[in-house]
Amino acid sequence: MAAMKGKWAQGITPRNFVWVLKDRLAVCERPGGYGANHRRVRRQEEIIWIREQGFTHVVSLIAAAHNLHNYDELGVAWLHRPQGPNDDPVIFQKNLYRELQHLLANGEKLLVHQEEVGDRICGLVAGYLLWANLVPYGPQAISVTERLTGRQLGPLGRGFVATADELRGGTGGGSSGDTDAGGTGTSGG
Repeated sequence: MAAMKGKWAQGITPRNFVWVLKDRLAVCERPGGYGANHRRVRRQEEIIWIREQGFTHVVSLIAAAHNLHNYDELGVAWLHRPQGPNDDPVIFQKNLYRELQHLLANGEKLLVHQEEVGDRICGLVAGYLLWANLVPYGPQAISVTERLTGRQLGPLGRGFVATADELRGGTGGGSSGDTDAGGTGTSGG
């Protein structure tokens, strides 16, 4: 019986959890799922797992404030960074990247989520890898992100990569995927 309690106390890994930068930056779908698939018990177990893994902040990119009070209840610090309908998308992306870079430089362990791990979050991640000079070219950022997440970037995701290339003063190559190159709110607590 004690083993069961110990295992439960560790929680469960969130769905579609992927390390982008090992032990530093990860993405997943919204803890507990989204829409008709959302489950309260699963959400609690996934947030427990996030806490037990030592994530210093969860960064929620979803528009609604879903889960934020649940993070507080379970002692997980969070940042709510949705892109509002009137927000300039380029400024939003630039500010998000600067904040992620600052947090990571200060030794934070971050988990970023949206409702699902789809084109938007994958594109933002690929763009961050390029913007932060963790990969040299847009096509490589796309390729690396597609391999990590097991998802192909569509036009929205590739657009984030092109914008990231512009933000870093790049010379292009932000949206093409024709390469074999590989590579490696408010705070709530």
